[in-house]
Amino acid sequence: MPYEPYLPATDMPRFVRELAEFVGFDETEVATVRRTAPLVLTREAALTAALYEHFLKFPASARFFLGEDGEPDRARVERRRHSLGRWLRETAEAALTHEHAYYLLTIGLSHSHRPQGPVVPAHFMVGAMSLTQTALVDAFATELAPAEALAASRAWNKLLLIHLAALLLGYLPARPS
Repeated sequence: MPYEPYLPATDMPRFVRELAEFVGFDETEVATVRRTAPLVLTREAALTAALYEHFLKFPASARFFLGEDGEPDRARVERRRHSLGRWLRETAEAALTHEHAYYLLTIGLSHSHRPQGPVVPAHFMVGAMSLTQTALVDAFATELAPAEALAASRAWNKLLLIHLAALLLGYLPARPS
């Protein structure tokens, strides 16, 4: 059957399904993500706090979280942490469903087409995903036997990069792929 080009954002389920197949994110890895989800979710508060504190260390990323007085807007940071926690909880389900695929695109669009303030540059999305991957690998190495830590790291990394690809579609001009 020949490949039929399409606009990925018009068929997000196909996009994430094809990417999952391409990177080898299969049912075994779905099961690994779900099995290790409790370990990840017990760290949700610490992970989201660390990520936003990291953002606040750098003027280029801190500017998205500052109030008019130039100080961190803690209420805004808490709202963003809550949103990140929701994404992490949904990610832990490892469900690449129609709804979840469009949820990821919506997140990308909300960062790339903000109604107020500057657009969040795509490289910060990539950096945030890298920080998340690193935190998860560290957690797995601390809590799991080496073989299980490796399997968990591989599965979560594949899933997070599928998510990153979907998020970045919100930054790209529409072109058939």
